[in-house]
Amino acid sequence: MIDKTDWRLTRQGDYLSGKTLYHRKWKARSSKWDHEHCVFCWEKFSAIDGTLHEGYATQDGYYWICPNCFHDFKAMFGWTVIEDTE
Repeated sequence: MIDKTDWRLTRQGDYLSGKTLYHRKWKARSSKWDHEHCVFCWEKFSAIDGTLHEGYATQDGYYWICPNCFHDFKAMFGWTVIEDTE
C-alpha cells in the first residue's frame, strides 16, 4: 500500500479520484503537442523511442498516468478502466 505522503502525490485527488480511465496508446493531440507526462512521476509519453507509448488517460486525454503509477495508486483513487479500442 502506498503511503499518503508519497512524493508523487500533489493533490491529484482533486481531479482524478473516482474517475474512469482509458487504457490507450499515446498519440499527439495536435501537431504542436508532441508529448505528455504522467501526472504523478512525470514519466514522458511520446512517439520517441525510450519514452512511454501507452498508459492510462482521462477520456479527454488531458491527464496521463504511467503503468507503474497506475498500479501504485489505483486502489487509493478508485479508478475504473476501459480498454480503448482506437
